[in-house]
Parts: sequence; C-alpha cells; structure tokens
Amino acid sequence: MNQVYIVGIGMTPLGKHLDKSVKQLTGLALQAALQDADCTLEAIQSAWFANTRQGILEGQHGIRGQAALRANGVQGIPIINCDNACASSSTALNQAYAALKAEQCDVALVVGAEKMNFPEKRELMFEAFMGGMDREIAPAQLRALQALSAELPVPDTGDTGQRSIFMDSYAAMARHYMLLYGATQKQLAAVAAKNHWHSQFNPLAQYRTPMSIEEVLADKLVSWPLTRAMCAPISDGAAALIMCSERALHRFNASRAVKIRATRLATGIRRAPDDFAHHVGKLAADAAYEIAGVAPTDLDVVEVHDASAFAEIRHVENLSLCGFGEAAAMAERGETTLGGRIPVNVSGGLVSKGHPIAATGAIQIHELVTQLRGEAGARQVEGARLAAAENGGGFYDGEEAVAAVTILEKVN
Repeated sequence: MNQVYIVGIGMTPLGKHLDKSVKQLTGLALQAALQDADCTLEAIQSAWFANTRQGILEGQHGIRGQAALRANGVQGIPIINCDNACASSSTALNQAYAALKAEQCDVALVVGAEKMNFPEKRELMFEAFMGGMDREIAPAQLRALQALSAELPVPDTGDTGQRSIFMDSYAAMARHYMLLYGATQKQLAAVAAKNHWHSQFNPLAQYRTPMSIEEVLADKLVSWPLTRAMCAPISDGAAALIMCSERALHRFNASRAVKIRATRLATGIRRAPDDFAHHVGKLAADAAYEIAGVAPTDLDVVEVHDASAFAEIRHVENLSLCGFGEAAAMAERGETTLGGRIPVNVSGGLVSKGHPIAATGAIQIHELVTQLRGEAGARQVEGARLAAAENGGGFYDGEEAVAAVTILEKVN
C-alpha cells in the first residue's frame, strides 16, 4: 500500500493581520512548513490552495492559488484551487491525499489562507458568511430550524447587534438540543471556558486569556444561548502542510512524519431533525473509522469544528466519543479537558484559537501533528498516538453542508 504522510507543518499566529495580505500570510505559513520539513520549494510537485473570502472582499474571484503561491515562488507545477466553505483546506488535504495515493505526485503542498478583517468593508465582512449557505432557501431553512425549539422558553434579549448568520443557526441548533436532552446554557459555557483555558498554552492562538464559566456567561449575548465567548472570532491567518507518499518518505525526517490513516468527506442526506445517527458529521466519522480500522475509543486527542461552543457538543457526539445527548454533561465533568478521558480542542478550538475560514482545517491538522510528535509543550496530551480532526463547512438544512474527518497516527 502507498501510505501518505505529513512531513511538514507551518502556520501564522491567528488574529487581525490588517497589515498583511493573503499572499504575505501564505508566504509565512509556507516558509514555516518548508523549514519544518527541511526541504525546498523544488521538492513540491503539486499544490492545493484553499480560500473563501478573496472573491467578495478583494475581487480575486479566480486563480487565487496561482496569485498567492506564485508570488511566493511556487511555479511550474499544478496548482488547484479549493473553496468548500470552512472545510476548504480539509478538502484540499483529501484531494492531495488522493493524488499521492494515485501516484500522480510524490510530494504535495496544501495551503489554507484567509484574510477576513477589512474594517473599511464591515458590511461585506458579514455578507460573506451568506456564501456558505444556499442563498435561495437559507432563510426558510433557518426558520424551520428555529421552529424546532419553539416550546423552549427563551428570554427576551432584544436586538443583540450585528453578527454572522451562522451564529443564529448554531443558537437554533443549541436550543433544539436543550429541548431534547435538557442541556443547559451553563454546560455550553463549560465547553467555551475549557477552550479558553486551553488556548493560554497555544502561542499562535488569537485569544490567550483564560475565562471561567461565569465570565463566559456574563459576556455579551450574540444569539441566545450563545454569548460572544462561546462563538469563534473573525480571524486572519494561514497554514501549510507538506505531504508525501511512502516512496518519497526517505527524503524527509521519517522520525517526525505522521501517517494519514483516513480522510473522508461527506454531504448530508434528508433526515428527520432528531435523526442524529445520519447527521453529516456522523456519516463522515463512521466512514473514516472504517477506512482507518480504528474505533472512537482508540483516539487519544481530538480537534473538532467548534465554530460555537454548541458545535463542539454536536461533533463530539458525531465522532461517537459518547452517546447522543451526553456530550454537554461530559464536558461539564471535565472529560474533554487536557488531562481528561479524551481531550478535545487542546489548541483552544475555534472559539479561542481562532477561525480563519479556509485555513481552519489545515490548522486543526497542524495541532494534531504537533501533538503526535510530542511537541505541544504545556498543552501536550501525554502519550498521544492516534488523533482525529472533524471539520465542518457551510450550512444546509439544519446541519453543516460538508463534513471532513481526518484520522492521523504517530508512526515512530
């Protein structure tokens, strides 16, 4: 079998990079990955580039990868552009993996880069989120989702100000979950507080100040039950991954290589609103476990797509780390905290580390490779050998429009 490995990783700090372009962010992540892999640009045979925002915010509707990568010396090789909402760079990894498996190349580059903060284009910044939904039917889908929790008493909070429509969607999902399983706003706050505590140990995180459950609950309300501290910030940043086939592994330091056991993408199917066994994230996770030949109980560390604190609860259940309806209490008990039974989002997660849309999937992989190498410092999960990343993208009919699950293994 032609196995596929990650041999180089690099990323920028996350936050507001008002003085840097997509090209510059790309260059920083690329150089870090090349240095980590101890190789030169000439080793790269194919490249995948992920971005979602340059079209609407900068007018760069096409050839985004060619523009960003050629400016940084990548030339003469295939450059494939990938836009799959928040799962863009996970999708790019999936496609690079397939190309390496098919022996179309032996060394591949995946880059996710996003510049989301344009203070002078604030309306467009929020308008861009609509591109992750089916604009024709998204309003009706959101109303249907909100109707599922109509019986749940909701405090009269008034207008909470400008926000991403995704936070209204996550809030509606959270309320439905609360109605079904009796979860509380305090349990959502426990998830967010955990991730804000984790991120203090991540030097590349956007936020590095720990928050208590009480502080999370007291923060500005975004869309009940979600407060600002439960929601991912608008972030700029980039990440790069260098991948190789088994026959090229001898060119790199094999002792730091991490094997890709599985990468699976899924799109949702029509299902009843409470049929979570067929949630798009569960479909992707089940397929990934089958290909990897592992069980959820084999995992040592996990990164999930917590664009909101509730999303972590949903995806922990999609990964079968517990039963449906159990993840909120599981987080409150500390089982997903660093040192707990199954640490989740020790990077700080999207809510605290940051969420530069197209780069997020590659950033999750960056964290897990760091963990499997034993190089995560104060946030290291002791003895980590098997890891999984769940990365959702967009929104369609009550769930993510796409889900990507990647399983990685320490090999040395």
